[in-house]
Amino acid sequence: MRLPALLLALGLLSGEAWGVPNLLFLLVDDLGNGDLSCQGAEDLRTPHIDALFAKGLRFDRGYANCPVCSPTRAAFLSGRYQELVGVPGVIRTHGEDSWGYLNPEVDLLPVPLKKAGYATALIGKWHLGLEPENHPNARGFDHFHGFLGDMMEDYYKHRRHGNNYMRKDAEVITPEGHATDVFTDWAVEYLRGRVGKEEPFFLYLAYNAPHTPIQPPADWLAKVVEREEGIDPNRAKLVALIEHLDAGVGRVMAALEETGLAGETLVVFTSDNGGQLDVGGRNGALRGGKQDMYEGGLRVPTCAVWPGVIEGGRRSEQRTLTMDWFPTFLQAAGVEVPAGIDGVGFLSHLKGGEAVIAERDVFFTRREGNQRYMGESTWAMLRGNRKLVKNSPFEGWEYYDLSADPLEEHDVAGKRGREYEEMVAAMRRQIQRGGAVRWQKGE
Repeated sequence: MRLPALLLALGLLSGEAWGVPNLLFLLVDDLGNGDLSCQGAEDLRTPHIDALFAKGLRFDRGYANCPVCSPTRAAFLSGRYQELVGVPGVIRTHGEDSWGYLNPEVDLLPVPLKKAGYATALIGKWHLGLEPENHPNARGFDHFHGFLGDMMEDYYKHRRHGNNYMRKDAEVITPEGHATDVFTDWAVEYLRGRVGKEEPFFLYLAYNAPHTPIQPPADWLAKVVEREEGIDPNRAKLVALIEHLDAGVGRVMAALEETGLAGETLVVFTSDNGGQLDVGGRNGALRGGKQDMYEGGLRVPTCAVWPGVIEGGRRSEQRTLTMDWFPTFLQAAGVEVPAGIDGVGFLSHLKGGEAVIAERDVFFTRREGNQRYMGESTWAMLRGNRKLVKNSPFEGWEYYDLSADPLEEHDVAGKRGREYEEMVAAMRRQIQRGGAVRWQKGE
């Protein structure tokens, strides 16, 4: 325990006075906005994540930058719209269906944090490139213990297309056990190793769960089936996988407490996109899910905990995007936010101030392959409560007034006035910005 945290625990120092915090960004994979008990789910139990939401600030309008994986991760680590750093779509093993190449010239979040004296670590899923120049250690992380690729085809075998992407830094490793338990073990080990260290740390902990395959440990599934009489078998598997994930989060938070690090750590919990509907994911009353530009694909459960600084039990209507955590973390660390960042920091809001991000145009972009998309893109834009949506490359633009129609049930594109035309023009400009950026690796 660093001295400031000890003084904080003894009540001799206020949280805002002791200096820069450790930073823990806890990203889960495909967790729906309605798939936590604190978010209204009645058939699952997530006491540990619920406790985070109770102790911290809940963002009721927390948005992922994209309704799929790689782009959201690129946005978080760069502080920019994903297409502007070369990741408009999902990065995959095989080049013919990979839709992104993370620009090696872009400084990712661990770079300025390292310059400010932080130790930096990534544990869990990377999914931002297999090339040497895009290995986590080459992008600013002192320590990488995790999975380079996208999804695992089996939570116990840890393979993708027959490849072993598990690494400890550059070393190929073959751990045993369910991936959620493996990543939790490594995170706990890392936190215990920080005891007595003077330098603060940035830990990016990225779980694969509850992404497909929906493969919970057998004993966790048995508990759900016994408890939830008549539950759909597919839903039961997802509930068990989420509850198992919740237990992992609980172990990580317990390690923070046991090591004395909790009092000096800013913890953020969020998901990379909405829940996948066809495997039982639920996004509350929101329309759509993973892959969709509707609210169910983009709105994600989000909260921040910072003892002594963030007042527990607060709820915020501040609209945030994943990329906004980049400048917010730098503000918390006392680091100047570099020019050209699309994200907007909101540190003062975390500390109890009013919402600080003025209403702004925000854009959502996704480029995708396979026979469904064939390299085409989908988009969305928000201006206040007005929303433009092109949810399929092969269908027209839709237009919604979320204040009157939060469930996106009534397309009012036929009522096209001046505001609609202005939004369309702004969306075109954003599409042009992204179109100027290379997203494939050149020779």
